[in-house]
Amino acid sequence: MPVDQALARKRQELSVLYEVSSALGSSFDLDDWLHRVLLCLADQLGMTRGAVALASPYAEEVQIEVSYGLSPDEVRRGRYQFGEGITGRVVASGEPAVVPNIGRDPLFLNRTLSRDLSRADISFLCVPIRSGSEVLGALSVDRLFNEDIQFEEDIRLLTIVATMIGQAVKMHRLVEDERQKLTAEKDRLQADLQRKFNVTNIIGNSKAMHQVFAMIAQVAKSNATVLIRGESGTGKELVAHAIHYNSPRAKKPFVKINCSAIPETLIESELFGHEKGAFTGAVARKPGKFEIAEGGTIFLDEIGDVNASTQVKLLRVLQEKEFERVGGWETIKGNVRVIAATNRNLEDAMVQGVFREDLYYRLNVFPIYMPPLRERKTDILLLAEHFLEQYARENGKEIRRITTPAIDMLMRYHWPGNVRELENCLERAVLLCEEPAIHSYHLPATLQTADETRSAVELPFEEAVRHFETDLIVDALKAVRGNMRKAAERLETTPRILGYKVHKYRIEPRRYR
Repeated sequence: MPVDQALARKRQELSVLYEVSSALGSSFDLDDWLHRVLLCLADQLGMTRGAVALASPYAEEVQIEVSYGLSPDEVRRGRYQFGEGITGRVVASGEPAVVPNIGRDPLFLNRTLSRDLSRADISFLCVPIRSGSEVLGALSVDRLFNEDIQFEEDIRLLTIVATMIGQAVKMHRLVEDERQKLTAEKDRLQADLQRKFNVTNIIGNSKAMHQVFAMIAQVAKSNATVLIRGESGTGKELVAHAIHYNSPRAKKPFVKINCSAIPETLIESELFGHEKGAFTGAVARKPGKFEIAEGGTIFLDEIGDVNASTQVKLLRVLQEKEFERVGGWETIKGNVRVIAATNRNLEDAMVQGVFREDLYYRLNVFPIYMPPLRERKTDILLLAEHFLEQYARENGKEIRRITTPAIDMLMRYHWPGNVRELENCLERAVLLCEEPAIHSYHLPATLQTADETRSAVELPFEEAVRHFETDLIVDALKAVRGNMRKAAERLETTPRILGYKVHKYRIEPRRYR
């Protein structure tokens, strides 16, 4: 090849590679980038047709992914088994192939039916698309044949381009695999959240809780604002979760904010966001909770502690569905469901002038009252057993039950801290317990009031022994359904001694049959 032709060829190759690499950086869509590569080859090499065929990761088959000069029907026909035709052989062997005249080579299948095989001036070049040692597919081009064509030079350039394509395809597949994994993980977490915060997971069998469940079912499917009332520790946040995850907004964000835990000077910024420079320390624009919750639900816990200026802005959000960031002029429209909760008496707060009456009525569209634990005594044992199982599992302990004296102690207590206090009590008991059952002495001293039952430490020695032995005997009788002989064996004592203790402590074995 003359020097001038060689230099021209080098300039052409550099131009092709530059355009291919530029196209790679201009699009994140693989098919769009591949189409640009084929257009570049058509412009620079005089190619009449071109195709990128990729091997299926699930079957030994090659399918045209992107083409130039082929109709959609021709592309659909471009499917080859490994080793079938020129394209299938290139993918199977990993070696390039040149067909100077497609009409004279019996291996050229013309599967797409896009060529006139009677013509003697069409050449077909095909090179493998590689990523390392793995063959991902094939890059093929048609060009008009003449005696001056240097097929070796074309194959070398196409091989370089195919290598770039292979790297892009491999990266795209890795990104796509990761995206699918993240999507699957997101769906799994979403399903876990829906199961975790399903209304059936709120524990309670009392009449008061059945009323709560019915109200959750009624309001969940709507967009109504909900106000959850009740003492601290009754489970108001669980109700808010249950409403959101059983609503049409379940796949959208659930954003919660404790209004009493944020300083008054920052609460507006947290709720509505702020612009850069709105106040000292506002070094950048920050979206608020209402923006983050767009399309979903925002849970405003302890709404009764919000200051007067923030109450005005909350009222506007509820009425007009719009707000501005702190320090901003742009009005932001919001589609957010509001669920609020409070343990305060808002009616008294209105009388005192610390809570706006109009905001109260906007929030109180659908009130739900969470009863304190002392008003749902029948749920105490259900909750205690649930927390026992949970914390025994978390701490790797084989604790299966709560003894009768311990249950009696739980039932007699007035639970000022409600369900949260009961949960903390059972967690502490599990940590202290090294036996198969929770006994009364594992419970905190606050449950052992002076006028009901005193802790084992405060009892006289003989009375403490009596309590301890009674617990052991009752537990054994329960385990063997009141059978004295088996209970004695379980306690590793004689039936005579056990009978003496049963008579002494006035225990009735028949109760446990």
